[in-house]
Amino acid sequence: MTGTAPAPFGADDYRARMERAARAAADAGLAGLLVAPGPDLVWLTGYAPPAVTERLTLLVLTPGRDPVLVVPTLEAPDAAKAPGAPALTLRDWTDGKDPYAAAAAALLDSTGRFGISDNTWALHLLGLQKALPGTSYASLTDALPMLRAVKDAAELRLLAAAGAAADAAFEEIRKVPFAGRKESDVAADLAHLLRRFGHSQVDFTIVASGPNGANPHHEVGDRVIEHGDMVVLDFGGLKDGYGSDTSRTVHVGEPTDEERRVHDLVREAQEAGFRAVRPGVACQEVDRAARAVIADAGYGEYFIHRTGHGIGVTTHEPPYMIEGEEQPLVPGMCFSVEPGVYLPGRFGVRIEDIVTVTEDGARRLNDTTRELVIVD
Repeated sequence: MTGTAPAPFGADDYRARMERAARAAADAGLAGLLVAPGPDLVWLTGYAPPAVTERLTLLVLTPGRDPVLVVPTLEAPDAAKAPGAPALTLRDWTDGKDPYAAAAAALLDSTGRFGISDNTWALHLLGLQKALPGTSYASLTDALPMLRAVKDAAELRLLAAAGAAADAAFEEIRKVPFAGRKESDVAADLAHLLRRFGHSQVDFTIVASGPNGANPHHEVGDRVIEHGDMVVLDFGGLKDGYGSDTSRTVHVGEPTDEERRVHDLVREAQEAGFRAVRPGVACQEVDRAARAVIADAGYGEYFIHRTGHGIGVTTHEPPYMIEGEEQPLVPGMCFSVEPGVYLPGRFGVRIEDIVTVTEDGARRLNDTTRELVIVD
């Protein structure tokens, strides 16, 4: 694949994100946000510490105040080079000093309830509680689940490019031999193809053949793929910082009537889920639409996971397409639609596209065929 490299996000982009996050915190009744290293920090500042260590790194966002990034002194030069650094104040602390005192100073001894990133170490949360006894905390997933959910135009272009790269990998993998090779061999081919088409990070390459296909999160192994196997392929990762995730199910040689029937059923369910996507519809309605098709055909007990998950700077994030999730869909949201049927000891089928909500419906970010592909 060729094309112009996407323009990197700059300080103004990160400033706008931090301001948006601080406003969202205030609207949610929070005193502010505390963000440790992880996807939220990357999305808000463009900064990923060179290594995850026990040393405290913490972005402090409070309404009406400039953002502050508390960092270890030895990592301050790297933090200063982050694209979002011009939009915030760096406050470093040295080994031997109390990092939580530095964080407390950035918070100006605030009190109240703060949103805190999900992957904050317990060590740091307990340290903050001790330094600021007047504070309490809520995970960002609970407090602001939609913080990163609605993508802007630039993010949508990056997600579309990642989806196109994953599609290109599928078009190539369907040409390779399957029969007589280990699942791990085909998975290695998939990983190579994702990198060839621009992925800097490969998060997963599921190759689940025959009875292994009945396990949605099968870990590839040494099983030799046989003629007559159904094979679930589920793969993705990050390209230019944004995720891909797609699933297609192929068959080695001609399928049986039942295998084709189950595949057609899952394809119909996936189409029903996609057609349910439009602004204002609750996330759970996407799950209901896909699940109803499978249940009505008598396979409901074999659809054993949610219909979809959000995607962005990570391959799994809110929103989730699952019963009980009443969050309405908003233009710019991106998520998977991936129903499946899993028959224990026999085979499985999953078909997955990333879709984005548009002003009047939805658009797929994966365009490879959803028909059953025959491979050698």
